[in-house]
Amino acid sequence: MNPIALPIAELKSALSGISKVLNHKANLPALLCVKVERTADGWIALTGSDLDRFVTLRLEHPAEGPPVAALIPYDQLLQLSKNCSKDERLLIETTPQGPIIRFALADNLGASKVKLVPMELFPQTPRIKTEAVVLSPAVRESLHQALDCASSDETRYILNGAFIDASNPKAFNVVGTDGRHLYSANSFTLPLKLSVIIPSHKFLGWKEFNSDGEWQMRADSEHIQLSSRRWRFINRQIQGKYPDWRVTVPDPANDKTHITLDPSKLETLIKLVQRIPCHDPDRYQTIGLEWRDGKLQLLGKDGDNEPWTRVPVSDVQGKGPEVSIFFSRRFLIKALGYGMNTISLVDHMHPLRFHTKAKQMIVMPLRMDPGHPPAPQQPKPVNMPASRPAVPSPSTPTPMITNPTSEGPPPSTDQKTPTEEAIDMTLIIRDKFNEGFNLLRDLSMKLKAINRDQKASAREMQSVRSTLRSIQGMKI
Repeated sequence: MNPIALPIAELKSALSGISKVLNHKANLPALLCVKVERTADGWIALTGSDLDRFVTLRLEHPAEGPPVAALIPYDQLLQLSKNCSKDERLLIETTPQGPIIRFALADNLGASKVKLVPMELFPQTPRIKTEAVVLSPAVRESLHQALDCASSDETRYILNGAFIDASNPKAFNVVGTDGRHLYSANSFTLPLKLSVIIPSHKFLGWKEFNSDGEWQMRADSEHIQLSSRRWRFINRQIQGKYPDWRVTVPDPANDKTHITLDPSKLETLIKLVQRIPCHDPDRYQTIGLEWRDGKLQLLGKDGDNEPWTRVPVSDVQGKGPEVSIFFSRRFLIKALGYGMNTISLVDHMHPLRFHTKAKQMIVMPLRMDPGHPPAPQQPKPVNMPASRPAVPSPSTPTPMITNPTSEGPPPSTDQKTPTEEAIDMTLIIRDKFNEGFNLLRDLSMKLKAINRDQKASAREMQSVRSTLRSIQGMKI
């Protein structure tokens, strides 16, 4: 039987991609292996899986020979590929006792035996029969940006991916949010009838997968498949109803202040933001944005008790009322990196809106202490004197999708009327209700996570039972 030839140059790339889905602590031997097969059409493919995800690479050139498949331990393939040069190849031979890997050894062929792992133990790759949808470069870029803005919190699993909203057939949206900031892009359509949630995974950001030609997407009720010219990635869809993200987007008609940055200076501005002092790098990475006297300044400081350093931003156009607002510099750097050069504001308490053409990012501000910052004297760019009026320090940000428990209204030294006291009581009651809803939501997400783990354990047990049944049926 013709052996399966694996060129080392392609094998190293394949193992690098497959390693991103393998669970190297799996208890089932089959999940620590790479499925190496030659199809009926002569194509050679390598597949790795962790039960929920599958990554497959098809080699560049077909080969002659009948269809055959073998399970080879990933670590064994990796070790042999490291000891071979790029112009060499490995030969996989299948025997009743188990596969044998042959490799160049001086002027002869060396051999490495492989422990036999029954092919039946390897999870079956899902076959998605829906029509393939081509994702244009613009959609792919939006998809990556949405995934970059998605949540990584397992208790909010529904937000752990990019949402392709097909509710409006004339204008699809790609959405990603973690509750603190929200990204959306539109002005494109896809031949999809139902919305889908693409789970975040490091393989989707892998450089080689992204440089391997155009992407095509297939989706059914359980799985979603993204494929390039030679790579194929299959993942389970995130089940559930994605939150109504549109309710968090401010109405553009309410925007009062508009600031437009020079698109050619965004990279320079990002470097400037990264150099501005940060007094809470491990928490919010706070930065301030101040529009005053027709000029834009960025605010930062080295310590909680230090005065704010004001850094002017050049080549800026704007209009609207003066405003100072604080938020995380991570979101500012991200929005600028996406090319969003327009900032629209309502006031210091409402969300900011970064936008350009068909993309926008909504960012929740950091809640301020009571009162607005006093108007500064003639501002200096750096090293502000201690006698300068200080801008209040920001506190906890308010999330967009899920509202955390918030404190009641700040105490006031002025005597309140009975009506004002009643209003304060309604606010406190509202916050208590929100607290209860948030606890129920968190409990629901934790139960879902437990249910997923139980299903995975059940699938592993089923594989073990199948192995035991096959052993019981063997004749000695």
